[in-house]
Amino acid sequence: MSLKEEIMEYVPINEQEEKDKEYMLKCFSDFDDVLTRNNEYVHFTSSGFVVNKNRDKVLMVYHNIYNSWCWTGGHADGEEDLLAVAKREVEEETSVKISNVLYNGKIASIDTLPVVGHVKRGKYVSSHVHLSVAYLFEADDDTQIRIKEDENSNVAWQNIDEVVSLSSEPHMRVVYEKLIQKIKEMK
Repeated sequence: MSLKEEIMEYVPINEQEEKDKEYMLKCFSDFDDVLTRNNEYVHFTSSGFVVNKNRDKVLMVYHNIYNSWCWTGGHADGEEDLLAVAKREVEEETSVKISNVLYNGKIASIDTLPVVGHVKRGKYVSSHVHLSVAYLFEADDDTQIRIKEDENSNVAWQNIDEVVSLSSEPHMRVVYEKLIQKIKEMK
């Protein structure tokens, strides 16, 4: 199934997701390339919201650019299988291996996320929008974690009830609240 088809099948849980779904589908028709960073205005990213087996902790990284605790994730960079992208980003950013893909491997959240202009690897990146697709994963919280120094300055399992307050990005708090609610409904 193509990414566009996956998004078309996604059932929004609120008005924000309804609008963001419409926006994402419109971007497929308005832009030639939304899967790479060659599109400087909008491009797809994929993130993993990783919980432990007890589902009381979330794997978080302290992101160097955003100066905030956040989920793992990255750019599609031409790949249409965003579930694979999200899994790879978890491992690259933390060294943690996914033990279980939750939510039947389906998209758990869609969001259009603003990115403020910033410097990355010595080059200025203009403000743009991430077309964010997120997945829910489970991993062992006893495995060794590591910092990916070019992207984050800390990695830790955080109490699920503190995740929202750890984020310094108001637009991300709403996303984390949605995902935490989905996790709690799965228990």
